[in-house]
This record gives sequence, C-alpha cells and structure tokens, in this order.
Amino acid sequence: MAAIGAFKAPHHTSSTIPNDLRDSRTTPLRSLSFASSYITGEKIRPASTQRRRSGQYSDVRAPIIVSPKAVSDSKNSQTCLDPDASRSVLGIILGGGAGTRLYPLTKKRAKPAVPLGANYRLIDIPVSNCLNSNISKIYVLTQFNSASLNRHLSRAYASNMGGYKNEGFVEVLAAQQSPENPNWFQGTADAVRQYLWLFEEHNVLEYLILAGDHLYRMDYEKFIQAHRETDADITVAALPMDEKRATAFGLMKIDDEGRIVEFAEKPKGEQLKAMKVDTTILGLDDERAKEMPYIASMGIYVVSKDVMLNLLRDKFPGANDFGSEVIPGATSIGLRVQAYLYDGYWEDIGTIEAFYNANLGITKKPVPDFSFYDRSSPIYTQPRYLPPSKMLDADVTDSVIGEGCVIKNCKIHHSVVGLRSCISDGAIIEDTLLMGADYYETDADKRFLAAKGSVPIGIGKNSHIKRAIIDKNARIGDNVKIINSDNVQEAARETDGYFIKSGIVTIIKDALIPSGTII
Repeated sequence: MAAIGAFKAPHHTSSTIPNDLRDSRTTPLRSLSFASSYITGEKIRPASTQRRRSGQYSDVRAPIIVSPKAVSDSKNSQTCLDPDASRSVLGIILGGGAGTRLYPLTKKRAKPAVPLGANYRLIDIPVSNCLNSNISKIYVLTQFNSASLNRHLSRAYASNMGGYKNEGFVEVLAAQQSPENPNWFQGTADAVRQYLWLFEEHNVLEYLILAGDHLYRMDYEKFIQAHRETDADITVAALPMDEKRATAFGLMKIDDEGRIVEFAEKPKGEQLKAMKVDTTILGLDDERAKEMPYIASMGIYVVSKDVMLNLLRDKFPGANDFGSEVIPGATSIGLRVQAYLYDGYWEDIGTIEAFYNANLGITKKPVPDFSFYDRSSPIYTQPRYLPPSKMLDADVTDSVIGEGCVIKNCKIHHSVVGLRSCISDGAIIEDTLLMGADYYETDADKRFLAAKGSVPIGIGKNSHIKRAIIDKNARIGDNVKIINSDNVQEAARETDGYFIKSGIVTIIKDALIPSGTII
C-alpha cells in the first residue's frame, strides 16, 4: 500500500541539463488523478509541450506535487492515461542472450520460449502484462533459437491482435546484419539501437522496455502514469530488497523525491550499507521500509521517445547495455531518472534453480507465489483445444496438472505436470516439473516403437522421479530412477540425455532414457 503524503518533485534550471537533451517543458501544477497529455492533429503530444509553440516558453520546470502513489504500484490507485497506452506506448520485450545458465532448456529454443507453469511459456508473462495494461503494440527482440518463439507468438497472438481501427500486434524482431551494422546484438541497448529506425516510425510518447525472462504481474499503466506525472525522462522499476538478497542485484540510491542519484552493481560490505535508502519515499510503510532498506533495478524501464533516440544515437552511441551504461549515463548528464516501486512477487528466471523454484512455487498452499488464476489480469497463451486431463486411479497431491494429460495408476506429489503428459502405472513423481509433450503418439506409433525396442513419449511404468525437470517429448523407460541419490550438485552428461545443476536433474528435450536407468 502506498503511504499517504506529498512531496515536491525537483525544480530544474537550464544549467543542470545539456542543451541538446534539455526537455524544456513548463508543467502546470496538477493532481495525480490523471496523466495530462493531448493529441494535436496526427501527432501524439504530451500536454507539457503545449507552450513550445507560443513563444512564452520557459526552460524552468515548475514544481509538481507528487504523491508516493505516483511512484509505487499501489493496488488501489486508478489510472486514466491520456492519450491512452494503446496509442501512445510501444512495448519492447528483450529476449535475452543465449541463456547459457538455463541450458539445456535453451538448447533448442530461445529463453522466452521456455515452457512455464504446465500450459504457458515465459514470453506469455510480459505479453499478457502488456495486453492487460492496454499496450497492444509489442515487439519481441531475439537472436538465439527463435523458431519456437516465432511459432508460439504467431499462434497465440497473431489472429486476435489486429483488425479495423485496431493496430495491435506482437512481432518478433530477430538480430540481423545491415550495411550500417554488420554485428549481432551486443546487449540490451544495442538491440534497441539496431531497430531504432523501426521504433521511431511509431507515433508514440514512450517506449516500455521489458525483459522476456521475468515472472511477475504488473500494471504498466500505473508505471507509465508515474513517468508522466513526475515529468521524468526515464523511469526505472525498482524492487524493495532486504540485505540478504541485495548483494545479488544492481542497487539504486534515490533522493527524497524518488529521483535516482547513484547506482552500484552487486555491492558488498561498506559499499552495500552506503546504498541504503528510505523506501517510505516510494510508498512503503514504516515497518516494511525497515525490512527492505534497499531498492534493486528490475531491468524494466519507461523511456520518453525523444530521450531514447538522443541517448542511443547521440549521447551514448557505443553503449551496449541499459542497466550498466545508458541509465547511469543518463543520470550523469542531468536527465531526470525516477524510481518506481513495485512491491510484489517478482522472479528473474535466469538459472535452472530459479526456474525450478518458480514453477513449483505455483503449487504452494494456501496462496501460490504466482497465481495463474487471477481473472482480472489473466495470463494468455496459445489456444491448443486440448481435451481435459484424465486421471485413472491416480493419487495426486499439491500439484498442478496441465491440459490433455493421461495419468494412470500412479502417485504425484508437489509437482507441475505439463500439457499432453502421459504417466504410466506405478510411477512416482515428486517435487518435479514435467514439461509434457508437443504431440500425442498413436497406439500404432507405440507398437512400432516397442517392436524396435524404443520407448514412447512420457513416463514409463514403475519409474521414480524426484527433484527433476523433464523437458518436452522426453522418453522415460520403465523402472527408471531419477532421484540423484548421491546428491550430485553439478554434472554434464549431454550424451546420456541429462544435466545436473544445483542438484536438480534436467532431462534434455527429446532425450531417451532407457528402461532400468538410474540417475
């Protein structure tokens, strides 16, 4: 909940901002209820530019009354963007790098295409957050193994995004070589820079920069409203942190108006203590502020269009990364970089362990870490028209079962079972993520496989699987034990069809584990 109170946003003079980047706006005193913008002719313009043509233009920003609600994700605050987000904001989702820490899940797919929560893929999270926030123009940037990502996005969103008077789209932009730039994406900022020529064509006020591998639910309209009402050039989503977790993140320091004044990447010791901030400024109550005295960047940004073009082309043409180069650089040249507090569940799914924990977190009782059951802001995905799951004499506890599964006389506890999973008699599945299958095998297929001594897709009879991730289309034979009884923490056995990372066994996509195997 946001704290009640008000403070004044900073009062800038022309001396603090370089001439070529100075946003010479005179902003009238305004309340928080509405973000003020207006439309002139064909060009969308923020209201604060109204005086530019009149000749009565001032380089001094008038002080703005800002409530902490403007810079925090309070569930009670209302938004009414003008112009609305569907016309004035372009969503840009960064697909990430090669995903080496998530390997072997990224062996045949891009990181955002990794399956999640029985029915979904990681990319569905930011896309759904955009759609629920009325942002319908969305690009996804990627350069690694993008075939399955392209297929999923086209099947999930292509047919229902466009239409008469509706310019919505979800499109993948792959890294490409051009006469101006023969290189692949070198980082987050470089990826956006290489497609600036395309983003510039869109008649929008802001770019919303998102990551494709985070699990969270967020109303971006409040984020954008805070950006407009604080008259910011860049707004950075910030997560409150306790001391234990803070050392693993890039931390930010803010002044008493929520403006970012300092950055520190994974600080420790005295440097960590120096990054403490009063998080009540951003809306936390006193008790939570004592528990969470640090704020970490979530890697999510709202950037005004003209500011983005100027930063990437003129000010920092060689910068490759937003978090470590462009955003700190923007603060150093006097731009207004604001923090926006998001105080909810958020997980960066960058490692096998984080991915495993995030998936099994949806089975928690009584309230899961992340809920797919929130109908006010649903998570969308590809419609597959699968039949209901069938369970025959199965003992299933504390688990989530996806669509179209066939589960026979077996025991499943604290597990996530992905769509089209087939689990045979006598199997025991514990603390495990089964990703399921991309297709069903017919009885004829299974007879053919049996005749040549192979194994059908799914989990064989009397197999025991514990604390594991079974990727799609894996063939687990009868009497297989995947229980890591020796508690091996790290192992790379790709030729045998599996890896072990952080003690979690991961069976590779399409792998065959012969009957009787013990891992």
